[in-house]
Amino acid sequence: MGQRDRFDGQFDAVLTAARDGAPWALERMFTALAPVVTGYLRVQGSAEPEDLTSEVFVAVLRKLGDFHGDEAGFRSWVFTIAHRRLLDERRRRSRRPPPEHLTDTADAFAPELRAPADVEGALDRSLGVDRVRALCERLVPGQRDVLLLRLLGDLSIEQVAETLGKRTGAVKALQRRGLLAIGRLLEREGVPL
Repeated sequence: MGQRDRFDGQFDAVLTAARDGAPWALERMFTALAPVVTGYLRVQGSAEPEDLTSEVFVAVLRKLGDFHGDEAGFRSWVFTIAHRRLLDERRRRSRRPPPEHLTDTADAFAPELRAPADVEGALDRSLGVDRVRALCERLVPGQRDVLLLRLLGDLSIEQVAETLGKRTGAVKALQRRGLLAIGRLLEREGVPL
């Protein structure tokens, strides 16, 4: 799980420009990391992953002056914020579930959506996300958190440990057990490994 360079070797220049308020640099940060943050939040079951991603990046922009480190550290920092926002959302949802009559009304006023030009591609992407979500929902929360941060966030074991407030040995064990559990689930479904 090698870490990808999402800034084409220009991270330091982008960070400096973003701290100075350069719109292009702020946009570059967002476009580099927002898709993977949204994917992480979506698979983790966020009610509004795009809205939550926006909240994450508002927090990133507010605290940008507090960040010190390289690109890998920045990615870890962003995912730590995303994970904390996800936990906040879960707490809010558990305290205030939406009234049933509002969900019915919202569906009645939903705009008619046009089919995407690439229906087959859209379907494949949708099934892929649904499949990953279904597998992850069958894991215990600790295993799910570790695997998603490792795979979607591209974080190291140490970065995941810091994000989740766990020891590196515990993260390794959760990752190993999570991968074994997914392997068993796929074997039961007849998917060759």
